[in-house]
Amino acid sequence: MRDSNKKSRYKQPLIYASMLLLGVILGAWAVVSGVRSPNTTLITPVTQVASISPAIAQDSDRVKSISVPRNYVVEAVNRTGPAVVRINASRTVAAGNQQIPQEFLDDPMFRQFFGDQLRRMPKERVERGTGSGFIINKEGDIITNAHVVSGADKVTVILKDGRQIEGKVLGSDELTDIAVVQVKPDNLPTVSIGSSQNLQPGDWAIAIGNPLGLDNTVTAGIISAIGRNSGQIGVDKRVSFIQTDAAINPGNSGGPLLNQNGEVIGVNTAIIQGAQGLGFAIPIETAQRIAKQIIANGKVSRAYLGIQMVTVDANVKKQVNQDTEFGIKISEDKGVLITRVVDDSPAAKAGAKRGDVITKFNDKEILTADQVTQLVEDRAVGDKINMEVKRNGQTVALSVETAQFPQKFPN
Repeated sequence: MRDSNKKSRYKQPLIYASMLLLGVILGAWAVVSGVRSPNTTLITPVTQVASISPAIAQDSDRVKSISVPRNYVVEAVNRTGPAVVRINASRTVAAGNQQIPQEFLDDPMFRQFFGDQLRRMPKERVERGTGSGFIINKEGDIITNAHVVSGADKVTVILKDGRQIEGKVLGSDELTDIAVVQVKPDNLPTVSIGSSQNLQPGDWAIAIGNPLGLDNTVTAGIISAIGRNSGQIGVDKRVSFIQTDAAINPGNSGGPLLNQNGEVIGVNTAIIQGAQGLGFAIPIETAQRIAKQIIANGKVSRAYLGIQMVTVDANVKKQVNQDTEFGIKISEDKGVLITRVVDDSPAAKAGAKRGDVITKFNDKEILTADQVTQLVEDRAVGDKINMEVKRNGQTVALSVETAQFPQKFPN
């Protein structure tokens, strides 16, 4: 009886010790295997997390939680979003009655039918529009699209934190659709500038802006293509566009296109009406080059050659050789045909002639007229360009010094 009671006294603590040991083992297994209680939240990483070494897994005090980013879009937007602004622009334009000649308004017969209704109509009306932009420096310079602030009498910049600041348009450039608005510097957030030089189709792309009045809208996608020329998308601009399928809508104009690191790689500017997944952005290098000139001088100095040209292909070659009025035959199947040389232009002074086929531009092979346009756009006034042309089957080397683009193009 005494032995039985003795065994009973030792049996109960042994059970408790066994249960405690089992609990410790299950707890360690839960940490290593990812089992969690209902109150524990795990964040799914974008990339696979490396496996935990056994040495760390055995130390439950050191492995309490694994913190990973929510995703790259959130981080990119948090980094750049505060520097993306809404731009409200208003402009005063003549009202409809300004189209009616004054002599009709003064004519008694006219007034008999219409009374004084037209005289009471306002002579002016205010048009309002909205777009996007982004702050590039602490001095308060904002890059946006030229068409956002075109003709604006008043510009108001609205920051993500709610501040509304009156802006001043420093200048704009219609040929690249870039403008700069300046606001008074006051603890302003700024974007990080990236590069579009090494973009490839399939790279991530993020757009931030204010489409259709919906402030601080974020869309994401990929880079669909690079180097789209203006003719391909139906606009008349000196830009080699980035194409993206990140949703871009009216109001996104002037906002940034970002890479996955939250760096600005382009300025959203164009959409094709009726299409889906087709948005276009101006490369940030082009936008910066234009913006720097506007900030420094209030205008853009643009290089000029003084030629008109067309891309050579089989159809162009056939048409030119059959055109008796053109008077020149070409044997080249590729390159860029000069169809006109403006009198007293840089090209004329360098000896370029109508009928020359441009094949090289600073040792770069030339295949399209858009290539020449973009290469000239990237040059400064006074730069020298070495061109190689084919003339009557012979190779001719030309050295052209660019001049300032004329305000009025010669006839």
